Amino acid sequence: MGARMMRRRQLLALPLLAPGLAAARVGFIPDQQALALLRAGGLNLYIRHAITDRAQMDTGRRGDRAGQRNLSEAGRRQATRLGEAFRALDIPVAEVLTSEVFRSLDTAELAFGAARVRVERDLIADDYTPGDAREDARAVSRRLGEPVAGGNRVMVGHIIPLAMILGRGLAQEEFPEGALAVFRPLGGRWEHLGFIAAEQLIRAAGLPG
Repeated sequence: MGARMMRRRQLLALPLLAPGLAAARVGFIPDQQALALLRAGGLNLYIRHAITDRAQMDTGRRGDRAGQRNLSEAGRRQATRLGEAFRALDIPVAEVLTSEVFRSLDTAELAFGAARVRVERDLIADDYTPGDAREDARAVSRRLGEPVAGGNRVMVGHIIPLAMILGRGLAQEEFPEGALAVFRPLGGRWEHLGFIAAEQLIRAAGLPG
């Protein structure tokens, strides 16, 4: 077993990182319920970066696009369509935060526009962090419990940090690239309501995939 895989297993063995209500398997939220929740606002949306080119390898070097796994053409299209779906479906967005890793940064900018995006170091992928991945995940978990006004808070990040926050492993099919994990803030705590696939919103908006 490689050192990176061993480290990830150790991270995922940690208990839930912050006070929250995380069901073991909540699954995908049905389309109409998902739209009602998102349109009402006040949620924290943790979006996994869009589809990536799996032929590219990660080096763990921050700021090095050539040494990172980047979005594929399908991923760039998915991110663009996801942003179009938010606008077509009147889903309000209060702010957009993202990891600095290019696959997340590109997803955020393609979907919501570069002018709206702010890089937050704590959202970084676990193998790119200059610090302790557990501390980064704790900081994101705390933010998931923070209230948001004027829409929904969007945070674009990665699968392993979210698994650490939930205190269990996440399969690719459970939280695929481009998907949203939906959290209701509870005054310092949070409730994980479930997942929404990017394709659910793109389809609901009547957009091509």
